[in-house]
Amino acid sequence: MYKILSIDDMLMGRKSKYALAVAVAKRAREITDEMCERGEPLIEKAVNIAINEFKNHKYEILEPEKYEG
Repeated sequence: MYKILSIDDMLMGRKSKYALAVAVAKRAREITDEMCERGEPLIEKAVNIAINEFKNHKYEILEPEKYEG
């Protein structure tokens, strides 16, 4: 069974849930493309793999500084 992850834990102190959603989606697409190139089947869903990678700090979300002007 899957463990329910807290979005707040995933954000790692950042405020943008949108940035998290985009980052996970992009990483999931990369995982799918990598597996297709190798000809390997995906045993676990790419989104779950991507979420776990962000949760385990293998990747981090870089957000631009807000423009103050």
